[in-house]
Amino acid sequence: MSFDNKEITIAHSPDSDDAFMFYALAKDKIDTKGLKVNQVLKDIQSLNQDAINGKYEVSAISFAAYPLVCDKYALMPCGASMGFKYGPMVIAKPGIKKEDLKNLTVAIPGKLTTAFLTMNMWMPGLKTVEVHFDQIPEAVKDGKVDAGLIIHEGQLTYQTLGLEKIVDLGEWWFEETGLPLPLGGNVVRKDLGAELIDHATKLLKGSIEFSLANRKDALAYALEFARDMPPELADKFVGMYVNEMTVDYGDEGRAAISRLFAEAHKRGVIKEQVKVEFVGELSGAAI
Repeated sequence: MSFDNKEITIAHSPDSDDAFMFYALAKDKIDTKGLKVNQVLKDIQSLNQDAINGKYEVSAISFAAYPLVCDKYALMPCGASMGFKYGPMVIAKPGIKKEDLKNLTVAIPGKLTTAFLTMNMWMPGLKTVEVHFDQIPEAVKDGKVDAGLIIHEGQLTYQTLGLEKIVDLGEWWFEETGLPLPLGGNVVRKDLGAELIDHATKLLKGSIEFSLANRKDALAYALEFARDMPPELADKFVGMYVNEMTVDYGDEGRAAISRLFAEAHKRGVIKEQVKVEFVGELSGAAI
């Protein structure tokens, strides 16, 4: 089937792991069957907000934002970032302990992020202030905030600033559930129709598979988005969040996503129970 004269926009973050995943589509390495694929790069908090408004046909989102967009979007079964006993961290200067946090201010990367959702399950009611994610470690080092909730590359670099980890929320989540921590995924707008939803999902999966099979070239492209990380560190970061479960969640990944929302509801972090709807479970969509 041809998709000539049709186009979609895929929105994702300007991070090395997302860039790695979308390398094949960005560089025309796979056949789109005539579909024009545009890419928009924004920080994850902006993407979450745009998804609430249904702005893009396909978008990366925080799993925490899914309950707010599930009326418009379905989850693709590929493209997830999941932490296997690792994930967002709460960090601070030496000497600050977990029990101190209830009297301190924690910088967070956004209230729609899964990092914030998980931190609320770990320790609810903390005083927070929103800071752009890549400025959080420096804000903690400079004393502008008492502690920080860090995501992305900050998880690998915070120690160079003399900061210490109070908790790795991915470790905590695994101890609680025995499951990986779902952080971000990709969604597709339901109004595209079954054929285009099916095709867009296959393109994303194909792009991820191509990058994993051509790791050196895909990583070279991803380094353009690595915010001055040395290649070996960028390689480690990409390896943490692009793996076989990124190609397909599988049963374990789907269980982890459902458990995330079930636990958040049970602990009072979200008000309503969430029914997760994957592409393939939509009427008429087959993937």
